[in-house]
Amino acid sequence: MSLKRDIQTGIIHAVETVRQTNPMAGSVTNSVTINFVANAQLAVGGSAAMVYLPDEAQFLAQAGGAAYINVGTLTPVYEKTLPGMAEILHNTGKPWVLDPVAIGIGDLRTRLLQTFKPYKPAIIRGNASEIIALAGLWGLAGGTKTSNVRGVDSQDSVSAAKVAAVALAGWTGGAVAVSGKQDLITDGSVIAVSHGGSHFMEKITGSGCSLGGVMAVYATAASGFIAALTGTAVYNLAGCRAAEKADGPASFQVHFLDELYKAKPREIADNPFDIEEI
Repeated sequence: MSLKRDIQTGIIHAVETVRQTNPMAGSVTNSVTINFVANAQLAVGGSAAMVYLPDEAQFLAQAGGAAYINVGTLTPVYEKTLPGMAEILHNTGKPWVLDPVAIGIGDLRTRLLQTFKPYKPAIIRGNASEIIALAGLWGLAGGTKTSNVRGVDSQDSVSAAKVAAVALAGWTGGAVAVSGKQDLITDGSVIAVSHGGSHFMEKITGSGCSLGGVMAVYATAASGFIAALTGTAVYNLAGCRAAEKADGPASFQVHFLDELYKAKPREIADNPFDIEEI
């Protein structure tokens, strides 16, 4: 129980610090979800900046406290933008979040995700199939290069990605978050399973992408594991509360942003999660 209490204390500290300091977590994210990612970062207390040009991404890597890289919608310029940004973040010791959206689709996406391996993101967030595929691409345990990614949808269960998630966290020295009906977060030595959320999250685009951006905000104030769990907890809490007020996906999204904004540090820390030490 002391470990769980320590984790909850870390969550409270992360939430309070972000709301007091309004940290910058710049993003290069996909064009489908830019607005939602930025609004979610603002709702939890962070500051958002969305770019795609190489020089602007390198500036944000140096100026911000953390960053978020999402490979969802790619253009040729990203072959210069993303590796340069990741290299600066790694060399300066700044935390960054990688979202390997739709891994396995196209040569550019594969090359970029392979390039990221030595730059060791503080957090990797994806669905189960994406986590399994990334572990396979990086030659780590639990991975396969022929995982069941279907566009941005997962065809694997969260539990099926457990070995891959632990292996990826072990390689990066950070954390991996596997999103699903129950969310798994690990730093390679501890696994947390976070509960909550809503079925409406599957009916709006960008719930996963915006979660990655929110994790980057919390990574300015906490370890990768605490930041990933804090982001997941506030999402699961806000999702439950928003679903009680929503009539459908559109109203859910509006209520969801409101609930992100209104969630109190203690409430976020108390959102249900289970702990397993590996």
